[in-house]
Amino acid sequence: MEIKLEFVRKRSEFGRPCSFSDYLAEVTVDIPPDPSLADDFIPQDPVDFAFQEGPVMAAHEVNTERAQVSIKGVNHVEGGWPQHIDPKNSELTSRYREEVEREDVYTRSVQRLGSLVEHCIRQNNAIDIYEEYFEEEEEEDEEEEHPSAKTICVIRDPNATKRMATHISWHPDANRAVAVAYCSLDFQDSRKDMSSDSYIWDLEKPYSPELTLKPSSPLVTLEYNSKDWHHVLGGCYNGQIVYWDTRKGGLPMEMTPVELSHRDPVYGACWLPSRTGTECFSGSTDGQVLWWDIRKMSQPSEKLILDITKEDELKKALGASTLDFAPTMPTKFLVGTEQGTIISCNRDAKTPPEKIAHIFSGHLGAVYSVTRNPFFPKVFLSVGDWTARIWTEELMDSSPIMETKYHTPYLLDGCWSPVKPAVFFTAKSDGTLDIWDFLFHQKEPSLSLKVSNDPLLSLRSQDNGRILGCGTRLGIVSLLEISPGLCTMRKNEKTLTSTMFEREARREKVLQDKHRERLVREQDQARARPEEQEDPQEVFEKAREEFFSVIKAERRRRGQEDPEE
Repeated sequence: MEIKLEFVRKRSEFGRPCSFSDYLAEVTVDIPPDPSLADDFIPQDPVDFAFQEGPVMAAHEVNTERAQVSIKGVNHVEGGWPQHIDPKNSELTSRYREEVEREDVYTRSVQRLGSLVEHCIRQNNAIDIYEEYFEEEEEEDEEEEHPSAKTICVIRDPNATKRMATHISWHPDANRAVAVAYCSLDFQDSRKDMSSDSYIWDLEKPYSPELTLKPSSPLVTLEYNSKDWHHVLGGCYNGQIVYWDTRKGGLPMEMTPVELSHRDPVYGACWLPSRTGTECFSGSTDGQVLWWDIRKMSQPSEKLILDITKEDELKKALGASTLDFAPTMPTKFLVGTEQGTIISCNRDAKTPPEKIAHIFSGHLGAVYSVTRNPFFPKVFLSVGDWTARIWTEELMDSSPIMETKYHTPYLLDGCWSPVKPAVFFTAKSDGTLDIWDFLFHQKEPSLSLKVSNDPLLSLRSQDNGRILGCGTRLGIVSLLEISPGLCTMRKNEKTLTSTMFEREARREKVLQDKHRERLVREQDQARARPEEQEDPQEVFEKAREEFFSVIKAERRRRGQEDPEE
């Protein structure tokens, strides 16, 4: 039996050879000639030099005795102990070890071996002259460039009668194509030559559509299936749900019957991560959320009425203006309503009223977009009226933990960056795109870019966060390439964002508790005071004075105060 130990180390650990490079000639010493030294020169003529033409060789012969060698192995389990010491007896071994440690030979041996070991350790800790120490810092410096974005492609509606680009969906396979839903959302828009087609565009050939989708009614929303890339789901203006198989052309494979579909335009339609990949659900301003299976679209498989009073009455339902579904939370989804309320729903609840889990109120107008953070699913972004707000489901039925300032134009859409947890995008009615990074600026956007003179209605970012699609009111889709600093995650950015959200959630919870305490205190004081009847005319005059004082203060702040006043 041959027992051996092999110790392997990389060649780089022994020291790599120096890498020489070309270098320009450099004069180190310049000694000018001295004519006076020529007098001391003695010429020698002739000069003799002897050399041997053939090489010098020598031959030696040695006859050695043959040595008999044999290889034997020793299985060393416990050794180094004298014969009278039993290695299995801990008392004997510890006593013998103490005796040896008290000897002077042991101390000298340890000191001698310690210096050798220390020398080896110092060699291992020596600085590697070939190592690059500043690569990461240089990369970080490159990332800290000024935020910017540039337009790389513009896709236009090929029809003469322009319509709105209401929704954008990227192809799941490397984002090689983009599906755009075109529809006019103006009330009773009865232009005769208006087309109802929507298109799928190939980014390599953006001048003509790759596929023309021909629904029975204009599409308001359009979504690719992440499991089956050839299936595209659409929500129509007349309330129907349609799906296509792109391998079989632009005609719909199947659609829902009108009498069992939504009564209003479908503003949200999402695929569900089921085993078959054929389930989906939709929401409309008629106050219903319907679940469908594309294998049987004759009737919905499930229905939910968005009645926050939990009486399950359609006449009291809130209209759904947007839907959001995250695959990381397969049983929960968010609904943004026309009344400015966000409803968190749970599909696994037993009864329909129980499916409406929580309600978040705060927007003064319709909620145009609600999306969950891809890194923190309990945190979601809502866009409505003049602000964008960030909420957390950990604080139920409360105010937002963070929000942007009130803008002069309306905010019409928004979405999170898929690669940076604190970055999100908002689209405004004046054609401006704002890119926010709440880790650096919470009052002003990191980048504000004028994309179009028309309102921006839809936003959607690619999975890599580098390309952003913006749809306008005239059907123009602009593809913007964002600078690397806004689409590359920095070191510890996720941890810092989580800390920021937790801090703001704690702050909001403290403020909420104080507000409740103040309300209770005011109610107690109101009960203690005798009832006093106020004059309605005095109340009106007081409210009128407060209103005009606020208007004057705002005009004075904007510098629009009339000098005569």
